[in-house]
Order: sequence, then structure tokens, then C-alpha cells
Amino acid sequence: MQAALDEARAAIWLSEPNPRVGCIITSASGQVLGRGHTQQRGGPHAEIMALRDAATLGREVKGSTAWVTLEPCSHHGFTGPCCDAQIAAGISRVVACAQDPNPLVGGQGFERLRAAGVEVEIAPGGPAARELNIGFFSRMIRKTPWVRMKIAASLDGTTALADGASQWITSQAARTDGHAWRARAGAVLTGIGTVRQDNPRLDVRLVESPRQPPLVIVDSRLETPLDAKLFIEGRRVLIYAAQADVARIQALQARGAEVTLMPGPDGKVDLAAMLRDLATRREVNELHVEAGHKLNGSLLREGLVDELLVYLAPKLLGPGQGMASFGPLASLDAALTLEFVSTDMIGPDLRVVARGRGRAVF
Repeated sequence: MQAALDEARAAIWLSEPNPRVGCIITSASGQVLGRGHTQQRGGPHAEIMALRDAATLGREVKGSTAWVTLEPCSHHGFTGPCCDAQIAAGISRVVACAQDPNPLVGGQGFERLRAAGVEVEIAPGGPAARELNIGFFSRMIRKTPWVRMKIAASLDGTTALADGASQWITSQAARTDGHAWRARAGAVLTGIGTVRQDNPRLDVRLVESPRQPPLVIVDSRLETPLDAKLFIEGRRVLIYAAQADVARIQALQARGAEVTLMPGPDGKVDLAAMLRDLATRREVNELHVEAGHKLNGSLLREGLVDELLVYLAPKLLGPGQGMASFGPLASLDAALTLEFVSTDMIGPDLRVVARGRGRAVF
């Protein structure tokens, strides 16, 4: 099963919005007959790739075991049901890590396999399979993406000087690592403040990637400049606004942006509603936030952030812009309490991944 999980990891930057799944087919003696992982949307799933691999190698799979990290699908989407393909190929046993949280599957794949006489077994590895697909499980169960907030700061928590200067606090190694996290996301989110101040591209450049995640902009008053660098050929730009301005909407649409009005009671974008829309209508699994301290603060204040991805440079910058603007808190008991997931050195910088307590219990 570890080999199947390794295959699934190869789909991290590829399969969005489909889950990252790996499959290994073995003979009764334990010989590997075929292996595969989920391809880009519309392409074959892991089980089909493994069957094709075995066929290419001239290996007979009848009577074999398929080790798969997630329940084989049972519905028709862009491809046919994987459980049917396994039945047709003569697979006699399927060992899976976890049941698919998609209500279109949700145990039906296992049922169809058993009905066809295929032995089904749930194996250890469920937590690892769910962790690989944390965004997919979030979208299916909570109807919201897994929200990961990326922050680059000095050791004393400054993300920009008082005048807004922030390039570059962290090292090239940290920036490259950050692009790898961008590449795995279903979409990248920023705010109009960052767009106007930094005029960023917010695309994936420093690592190879088969896809460019869509860019989401929180822009209540439709102030995104029409000549902003973020308008990149072939990349989707989704703008969420609160105030209708027909002329501005038409101008932004002419630049290729998709504008959605989602006003909240405060005259700003309803952030919680936006996340639900990104999950249910846009099929975003993981939302990667790279924004300024104001939008960061709003997301944290509303309890909408699942995970922090923080790069700390070995520098002290003194007063400036902080990681997030929220509070002040009335007491220490009101603090947003996190749990460290990992700490790693990335070049000279420290990368910290932390989650809110109770997050990702699917």
C-alpha cells in the first residue's frame, strides 16, 4: 500500500479537482503487474492507468489484487466507473485505504465490486490517503475548500515595511518552495490591496507545473486595474465583488475575468459565501491564500483558515505590516490556538505549517 500512496503523491500537481489516487496491481505471488496514478481532469484515473501499464508490459491481471488509495469510483463523469473496469479485467481482490467521500460514490464502488464477487478489504493507510486529499475531503464533506494561508515574514513577524516594501524578506529557496505549494492548489486567492500595491502575477513560475491554478481576487469595489500583470494568457481570473458597476464588470470581463457579485451585510465580499461558491461551483479543493494583513485578518477573524504556511527569515525588521490584522483581543483566552504540523529548514529560512485545533478530522 505504501507504493500506492507513493503513486498518489505523483498526482499532487496534476489531478485537481479529482482526488490524488494511486494504484498498484500485484499477482498472487506479490509481483507488481502494473502501477498508475490519476491524470489530469478528463484523463484516466489511477486504476485505469495501472491496468494500461500491465497491458503494455504484457502481464495478465486476471485473479490479481489491486491496491488503491481511495475507493474506486462507481459513476460516469469524464470517464467511466473504475470499479467496472476492474471487474471486467478480472481483478479478484481490491484493497483500499479509504471510502470515497464523494456522495456520488460513497461506498457504491465497494458494493458493486462485492456484488461482482470481488473481495474488498479496507487496509491501513486511511489517514495518509485523507491527508493527500485533504482539500477533496473538505470540499465533499464541508462544502468548502481547505484554506491554506501562506505568509513570508521576518523572525519578528513583519511581512512588509511601513511603506509596503516586502521584496524580498525570505530567500530564493523559500520562494521556490512557495511556488510548489501554489502549484498544488485548486486556486490562488489574493486581495485588491495586494494587487494594487505589488501588481503581482501570482502564477507558478519557479517550479515546473502542468497547470496554472486560477487566480481569485477579493475586490469589493471592482478596482482591479485592467493592465494588471495578473492577466496572463490562458489563466482563469475569478473576481468576487460586493458592489455592482456594469461598466467595470464589462471592462474586466473583456480582459477575461469572471466576475461574481457576493455582497455581505457590511458592504464587502461575503467571504464565507465565496468559499462555498469556490467549492460547490468552481470545484476548488485547496485554496492557497497569498494576501496582505487586512484580508488575512478578515479570514482569520471569521474562522475561515484551516492551515498556515509560514516562512520565517532570520531577520529582524522592527515595526511594519504584520501577518494579519485582527483584534485587539480582550484576553489571552481569545487567542487563535494552533497546532504545529511540521517545521523544516528551507534554505536559510524556517518553514512552519500549523493548523487550527480540530481541523482536518474527516
